[in-house]
Amino acid sequence: MQFNIPTLLTLFRVILIPFFVVAFYLPFTWAPFVCALIFVIAAITDWFDGFLARRWKQTTRFGAFLDPVADKVMVATALVLVTEHFHVWWITLPAATMIVREIIISALREWMAEIGKRSSVAVSWIGKVKTSAQMLALVGLLWRPDSYIVAAGVIALYIAAVLTFWSMFQYLNAARGDLLEP
Repeated sequence: MQFNIPTLLTLFRVILIPFFVVAFYLPFTWAPFVCALIFVIAAITDWFDGFLARRWKQTTRFGAFLDPVADKVMVATALVLVTEHFHVWWITLPAATMIVREIIISALREWMAEIGKRSSVAVSWIGKVKTSAQMLALVGLLWRPDSYIVAAGVIALYIAAVLTFWSMFQYLNAARGDLLEP
């Protein structure tokens, strides 16, 4: 297999994960900023690797597999770290909801691919808006420079949670006929 720039960017995102976690736990006042910055860099490379792969026609099977895995692992890790920091149910509940949704939709997509109907559970615009709200929430809640950013992060987290349910039900509805078929 030959590596191309989009795939290398995705691998870079995977490599960032342990640095992201270590930055979260560093005992320095600047650590939350560095942690949030690593998360932002990962989010930018996520957009950039997909853009380049399509633009340069360098999509690969490995890249198509690794890209969503890298995204989900980075976001799940960020959600776990945020819940650990705040240690309150009203942060943990939407975070757990988002992780559970990712597991359900990943399983649904895998199953739909097995029966040859993967395209019926393609990413929708609601999923893209949910991801944007989720990224904004996580940046604010990882950085935490002041109470206004934290409040905006919590609001964005709840917007992302609502969109998480909405998009999950949209995907499940799209697959309903196949799921309920005898």
